[in-house]
Amino acid sequence: MTRFRLDVPEAALDDLRNRLRNTRWPEPETVDDWSQGVPLAYLRDLCAYWAEGYDWRPTESRLNALSERTEIDGLGIHLLHARSPHREALPLVLTHGWPGSVVEFLDVLDPLTDPPDPADAFHVVVPSLPGYGFSDKPTRPGWGVERTADGWAALMSQLGYGRFGAAGHDWGTSVSTLLGERFPSRVAGIHLFPPLVPPDPATLDDLTDAERAALQDLETAASDGDGYSFEQRTRPQTIGYALVDSPAALCAWVVEKFEAWSDTAVDRDRVLDNLMLYWLPGAGASSARLYWESFGRVRQWFTSSTPDSIDVPTGCSVFAKELPRPSRRWAARRFTNILWWNELDRGGHFAALEQPDLFVAELRSFFRLVR
Repeated sequence: MTRFRLDVPEAALDDLRNRLRNTRWPEPETVDDWSQGVPLAYLRDLCAYWAEGYDWRPTESRLNALSERTEIDGLGIHLLHARSPHREALPLVLTHGWPGSVVEFLDVLDPLTDPPDPADAFHVVVPSLPGYGFSDKPTRPGWGVERTADGWAALMSQLGYGRFGAAGHDWGTSVSTLLGERFPSRVAGIHLFPPLVPPDPATLDDLTDAERAALQDLETAASDGDGYSFEQRTRPQTIGYALVDSPAALCAWVVEKFEAWSDTAVDRDRVLDNLMLYWLPGAGASSARLYWESFGRVRQWFTSSTPDSIDVPTGCSVFAKELPRPSRRWAARRFTNILWWNELDRGGHFAALEQPDLFVAELRSFFRLVR
């Protein structure tokens, strides 16, 4: 485990600005909404701010205060490690997803590590997924969600944490679930935002209004918003050329999902902070490759079937605009020890950015039950 310091050369930032200024733009969309993708005027305005107004250095400084790096199973892994001042704090590994990064959790680290009640304190570990951010890019197949979960268990051992909690969203939901399944003697509990389970066929003739709405939203997303996942699952290398070469293409590819999946608008500086963890290390292709590795299997877990039973203590938080949004009775078929369940009336896919206070409160509420 070594300290990791970012010191992005000014020439790299100048190159980014020049690429943004020299973008070859398409003509405008022929509709007055987002149904054809990110509107031209919106993207041009955001990219102009990225080139002329955005300042990377404050976020670089925040990351440098917490960044470490280690090697797991032959791959260099970057992580944020925020130790609590309270000795009895519970170690917690937080895992991000796509199109997120460790930046998502920067604003929740202080309340998690040093809360008003020391009994709620965590030592927080936030690794960058393989191929994401400043972790290394795998050079051979095999770094799917299972290997990542094994890697996180090894990481927590390196840090001296024998017993720990795990939480996450998007890819982090799957990694946290697998940590609970594969290391039940070490994992105090898993908190999922949300759990991944399919609808129970036995309930389809007696759906609640919330279940019916959740299924309708999944159907709409599959028919009208899932193109990104099919491209990344089948041809990550092809889309990677655009994402690594053109900051405007990367911005459009990611910002479309921030608009579609958020309930509350995320501050544009935070969106750009997150984008920088894809642009600076050139992680467009390598991050997409996790879909090639694992998305087919993970998609089955929330659409058709789950082959496993998860018995560790489980907390589940379902934010209002998240997808999927399973009901508790569906989730209980896979997760046999649900101790915390909450369906929130606001918040979306990027809960730690959109509703940081609620995100922290959910973690505290569940882990109080398993410390």
